[in-house]
Amino acid sequence: MTTAIRDHCLAPERVDAPLSAAGRYGRMFDLPALEVDEELLLRIGAACGFCDGGDCEEDAHVEAGWPFFGQYVAHDLTADRSPLRTHADLAALRNMRTPRANLESLYGGGPGGSPYLYQRDDPAKLIENDGDLPRNQEGVALIGDPRNDVHVFMGQMQVAFIRAHNRLVDRLRDDGVGDGDLFDEARRALSWHYQWLIVNDLLPVVVGRQLVDELLSDGPRYYQPDGEPFIPVEFADAAYRYGHSQIRQLYQLQPGGPLRPVFPDLLGFGPIEDRKVDWALLFDVPGQPAAQRSKPIDGQLPHSLIELPQAVTGAEEVAAYRSLAGRDLERGQGTGLPSGESVARFLGADVLSADEVGLGSYGWEAETPLWLYILRESSARRGGDSLGEVGGRLVGEVLVGIIARDPESYLALEPDWEPTLPGHESRFHLRDILSPA
Repeated sequence: MTTAIRDHCLAPERVDAPLSAAGRYGRMFDLPALEVDEELLLRIGAACGFCDGGDCEEDAHVEAGWPFFGQYVAHDLTADRSPLRTHADLAALRNMRTPRANLESLYGGGPGGSPYLYQRDDPAKLIENDGDLPRNQEGVALIGDPRNDVHVFMGQMQVAFIRAHNRLVDRLRDDGVGDGDLFDEARRALSWHYQWLIVNDLLPVVVGRQLVDELLSDGPRYYQPDGEPFIPVEFADAAYRYGHSQIRQLYQLQPGGPLRPVFPDLLGFGPIEDRKVDWALLFDVPGQPAAQRSKPIDGQLPHSLIELPQAVTGAEEVAAYRSLAGRDLERGQGTGLPSGESVARFLGADVLSADEVGLGSYGWEAETPLWLYILRESSARRGGDSLGEVGGRLVGEVLVGIIARDPESYLALEPDWEPTLPGHESRFHLRDILSPA
């Protein structure tokens, strides 16, 4: 096989077995855990608390679809199935995902390990279902990660990546790739497109182009795994949950269609019916009106995320655990995260004042939970459009570090590689996966 093939990627033989250090969490910083009044902590995250933003009608400048791609990436990197209230020894926590941006939640175990995801007559291709996820007789989605059916945006994003994979199979077949190599080559090609989009499309929006360029040039300063990559809890349980504060209360899915909240109206776990997503309403597409915008990152969540349905949370006796904000705050306590102020001091960042954090009127006297600090930092220092010094450093370092350390990634093998799928303009964007040119 030659590199003249459009979608061929210079990758070694894929290794699907878990990495030697995969499945573990760790810490980026050796800092003491924040100690707080847990009852007050949960009140801040519950209905009518600080994090309850109600209708959240203010718009940021950022396109409304970005937090959903961020969630898609999160599902690919982490799956912590420990109980919410576990105050855990990190050595006992297991990540059910390998720390690679490799679309594991799309491909499952491949045609051999997860045959129910693939077409019987053309096993290099994933099953399509007329714009919905493939489902069994009970309506349960046949996908590599059930979380990618939690709401329609996740399901529809999975559909878009299924279609992109199948387009790559067709292109590779047209270029003469043999049937025995089609799946592996298409998987590698789509994984490289996906990694490239994380580095060159998502991260510039979330952390800024300047930091991305620094990380690509100099490498991470603080995310320095001793051996194989791992997922830091400062990332998984705080910084990378920034997108929860970008979710709008209401979304329009089709031109002229009604405005609907994510929950309960756009809950997944069943057929898509009349809720197919026109992604041009969530990402700016050339020649079409400007898309909806996300809400600013500010530490407040729309009411639809403060009162989650039981189908998402399971049965919860503690009212605060029905709030996504309450769950985020409790998870940070469970994994012993340091305060945002202590991380800021460690990084040499400009520490937020008590007024910028804004918790004083709620009786809060301690330093700030890391998750909430990062959200308030965005609001105070970036107008809610992107992450600040602390949040940006954590998210940027981990995502670039994980991709760069993956021996099969484009950054490891061909860092100047460019996407081969067509785009609406000369530069490729996520919108070109979701709304193909």
